[in-house]
Amino acid sequence: AATGANARTAEAARADGAPAALRVAWGGASVMGQAVAGLGLFGVGLVHFLGISRAGVFEQERFEEFAAIASGFALGASVVALFGRLAGGVFANAAGVAGSLVSQVEAGLPADDPRNPAAVATHVGRSVGGAAGMGADLLESQAAAVVAAVAIGVTQGSLAGYDNRIAAVGLPILALAAGLLASALGIFLVRFFERRGAAFALRWATVGAAAVFVLIMALVVWSLAFDMQDPDTGAEYRMMGPYWALLAGAAAGVAVGLVSEWWAATRGARQVADAAPTGPATSVITGLASGLESVAVPIVALCAAIAVGYETAGLYGIAVAAVGMLSTLALTVAVEAFGPIADTAGGVAGMSHLGPETRRVTDELSAAGSATAAVGKGFAIASAALAAIALYAAYAATVRLRTVNLVDPYVVIGFLLGGAVPFVVAALTTSAIGRAAAKMVEEVRRQFRETPGLLEGDTPPDSARCIDISTRAALREMAVPGVVAVLVPVLVGGVLGVAALGGVLAGATLTGLLLALWMSNAGGAFASARARIEAGAHGGRGSDAHKAALVADAVGDPFRDAVGPAMNILIKLMAVLALVLAPWFLTLPSNAGHVLEIENVPAATVDR
Repeated sequence: AATGANARTAEAARADGAPAALRVAWGGASVMGQAVAGLGLFGVGLVHFLGISRAGVFEQERFEEFAAIASGFALGASVVALFGRLAGGVFANAAGVAGSLVSQVEAGLPADDPRNPAAVATHVGRSVGGAAGMGADLLESQAAAVVAAVAIGVTQGSLAGYDNRIAAVGLPILALAAGLLASALGIFLVRFFERRGAAFALRWATVGAAAVFVLIMALVVWSLAFDMQDPDTGAEYRMMGPYWALLAGAAAGVAVGLVSEWWAATRGARQVADAAPTGPATSVITGLASGLESVAVPIVALCAAIAVGYETAGLYGIAVAAVGMLSTLALTVAVEAFGPIADTAGGVAGMSHLGPETRRVTDELSAAGSATAAVGKGFAIASAALAAIALYAAYAATVRLRTVNLVDPYVVIGFLLGGAVPFVVAALTTSAIGRAAAKMVEEVRRQFRETPGLLEGDTPPDSARCIDISTRAALREMAVPGVVAVLVPVLVGGVLGVAALGGVLAGATLTGLLLALWMSNAGGAFASARARIEAGAHGGRGSDAHKAALVADAVGDPFRDAVGPAMNILIKLMAVLALVLAPWFLTLPSNAGHVLEIENVPAATVDR
């Protein structure tokens, strides 16, 4: 859908101007958003039908079977999302770095010049990573949040032993359906707000869809009318508790997205742009520092959502808060896909010589897409963190792990190993992008050097060769990080036990979340600073400040589009894999003491 809209958007900009181009680009993005969210709802609904509704019975065993099957559904989504984000990121950034450093800095060509051998590969990468990979990432977050809510509701969480399991299992699925309806309204709100500009329309359509969702869910939760009580602590949660958890999750998602946008597009961009006249080194240092500084506020918003969710509905409330954050997934995916569509449409306009007026229209859309991309990335990180925490709670309930005992040396070992995994995967991914980019740089330089008439425009570049380099690198380089993400939970859970694996998940969630926020916001600041200078600040295009900003943006591209998003998937993949394999872990000799401890507790507690 995103690829099909690129050229159509460029043609609409040439023939009919900005309003028509906005409608075409938003139409393509909307199709993708509704498809992703609709397929997610269909998949979860089908699992529900096969696991519970088909039999027409609601015994405990049937609920547990449904939870296990749904966990498998989420695991499948995680594996594909890891492929889409890692492979797409390597593909896009290998071409992007070569296009920025060789074509713009060395040869002095615009990024979208048809003489640039890496231009076509760069545009393909934007659709591969920015659209397809992003859609798979958010679909995985939605599936993980629903699975966590279901798993907590049918095990020893705050709902165990009560007749409200039907409502507890149905609530997250109903929330997805309500979010799909609210997103459809938000998609039409963009047409209503389009006269105020693309960025304004996209931002307020997102807020409007979230408001509609919380109104619908107030009626849904009230009609379900189920109370809850934690069988371990005795805490009681009233029937509207899940609603407040949903509201907190939705509010936190909007808050993190808006803060990320403001930091990347305003504060961080201004700091990096002001440092650019003194060279690339100071630009990179300033951007990295700005990214580190930007972590605090999103963490506070997430903590608030977790606290509200737990106080109003226990562990189930944390999972429901994640569902609330991901409820308007269709609109979120559409807003995020709008950026690659508009950006690539500008590239098509430049490479096709459609004229400066067409390029002005596509640049306006691209600027709006860049601004909203920061919202989408912040939202993706926040939803991944909340989903991972909910999955951790589901895993703990499944293996009856009440606390993470930091006095236990094996738990500490697991915590340290888990904290190191995101750094290892980030290093592997960054190195992979560096190796692929080096090959691309060599190829672009070779073509400039050895192809007669290329720089003069008399001979077309060999774009297929550059695409082949990116494709091979993407498929080859994603293997090792993926294997690390899968093997660590399996080995720790099998050798050191389920308690140590709990430490691994806690450590990985902590460092993965912080790395994702830092890299995403720092990369966004680099990109926005380059756009600020290209708009005329500090000498504009071709100045020394512009060259410094191009180098800094080349450093930030992997952070923003590959390594940071990969952290989202990593923490969810490890958590859902642990949840899926939890019953097997409990049968292993390494967990014999843990199982014996469970068997020795009073029979009433076991029943609960």
